[in-house]
Amino acid sequence: MRENKTTIVLVEDNPLHSRLVERLISAGGRIPYEVETFAGLDPALAHLAKEPADVILLDLVLPESQGLDTLARVRANAPDVPIVVLTGVDDMDIAVRAVDAGAFDYIVKDKMSAARLDRAVRYALERTRARASEWHSPMLRLAHQQFMKAAQMLDIDDNIRQRLLFPQRTQLVSFPFRRDEYDQVETVFGYRVQHVLTMGPTKGGVRYHEGMNLGEVSALAMWMTWKCAVMELPFGGAKGGVRIDPTTLSFPELQRLTRRYTSEIFEIIGPDRDIPAPDMGTDEQVMAWMMDTYSEQKGFAVPTVVTGKPVVLGGSKGRKEAVGRGLVYVVEEAADVVGMKLDGATAAVQGFGNVGYHTARFLDEAGVRVLAVSDRSGGTYNSGGLSVEHLRRWVDEHGHVEGYPEGDALSNAELLELDCDVLVPAAVENQITAENAPRLGCRILAEAANGPTTTEADDILRDRDVFVVPDLLASAGGVTVSYFEWVQGTQNYMWSLEQVNERLRELLANAFHRTLERSRDEDVDLRTAAMLEGVERVVKAKLIRGLFP
Repeated sequence: MRENKTTIVLVEDNPLHSRLVERLISAGGRIPYEVETFAGLDPALAHLAKEPADVILLDLVLPESQGLDTLARVRANAPDVPIVVLTGVDDMDIAVRAVDAGAFDYIVKDKMSAARLDRAVRYALERTRARASEWHSPMLRLAHQQFMKAAQMLDIDDNIRQRLLFPQRTQLVSFPFRRDEYDQVETVFGYRVQHVLTMGPTKGGVRYHEGMNLGEVSALAMWMTWKCAVMELPFGGAKGGVRIDPTTLSFPELQRLTRRYTSEIFEIIGPDRDIPAPDMGTDEQVMAWMMDTYSEQKGFAVPTVVTGKPVVLGGSKGRKEAVGRGLVYVVEEAADVVGMKLDGATAAVQGFGNVGYHTARFLDEAGVRVLAVSDRSGGTYNSGGLSVEHLRRWVDEHGHVEGYPEGDALSNAELLELDCDVLVPAAVENQITAENAPRLGCRILAEAANGPTTTEADDILRDRDVFVVPDLLASAGGVTVSYFEWVQGTQNYMWSLEQVNERLRELLANAFHRTLERSRDEDVDLRTAAMLEGVERVVKAKLIRGLFP
């Protein structure tokens, strides 16, 4: 911005619409605007090359450029400037696709008002500024794209749509923890984000990872909201963690870090407020320390403050392996849909932590031949099938998959493109992209990781008839059994492993078939259907509860 004014570049070939936008802008908003208007794309791009803008208002249908090509050309020339699409009722389909492709919002010209225009510009600016700092994250961009697509299809009111883009509560803390060398005290950043408080207590994992920032945690919390809603669990989404590489920590360091982090977020967690669970870089031991630290400050034992803790402290049987077991339950349902027998099928699993190992283990038990497994060190491949338990012992001894003697080495990228029946990305986000999606050789893609597939890749996979089981369904076993653990804790009544697994299968099958039915009714992919199911449930709850004051 220059001189406290927001500079808007308006690209609109219809003079009536141009004058309307200019008049509405001049009617005044919450911040002053300066508008540069262009009737064609080429002069607008020439102007942007010399004079940067804060926001671009863009008609996608122009004399020299049409549709998504218009958006692509503008983004190529001004990649950091937020774009708000101006659309007519007849061009709504293009507008929806444009937002999915990276535009920030759209405004229907026939329904345009000074207030709507002002709101769209301000929110575009605020989202851009947020992403430029702690909020900057490819995961948050992906989460926003998925949500905006669902919001447009559901025709959600602007007020609720904007409200759900960012979390309701965030806590960012910096705190010291002492290394084993007594004179070394490091300051690290920790997070706890609660996306929606409408549905009940919030629920979500605690992640220790060196690449964590507020945007990543917010994306994960948002996805957890939709996941809980799809599963019809009485939780809102949350997420948290510490920006640190846990592999650099000794056991005593890990405990000191965990206890100090728990103390920092003590005021916003609790059995009726926000319930942490294990995630990447944490486990049931970390949950035990969190429970103990919280309980010490309360003055009595509070087992229900976390889930995923050891069974001896009130944890649920089956929680540790719940994501992998649940994913295989859903894969069994998907195999029936595509007409594939799992017994004798083949699979590849990217990632061999807790989730990847248990996924490979339960696939193997279902008669699936696990051809390849990988972790951050690389992968291993055996056309006759890997011994999952033998590989696990190797990893426990050596710390990584690389060098496993009973298979041939391959990279993570090569694993994703193997010919197999079931591919399971169980590592990190953005693994399936527009670049490698055309080369995937699987029939079913089951997402154990959060956000492993980009929106561009989704379109390609749908055209290729790859059956994608989205993360909202495929990885929902963890939060579902966490719910079971929370219920058992509040009732002081423990379930058997058979009861846990039976109820897990029942809830997952129900959610899968509800989502499948919606995907068929509305002719959308399963991810979009899951988003529609989740977002619609949250929006209904918000509307019913109303606004205070």
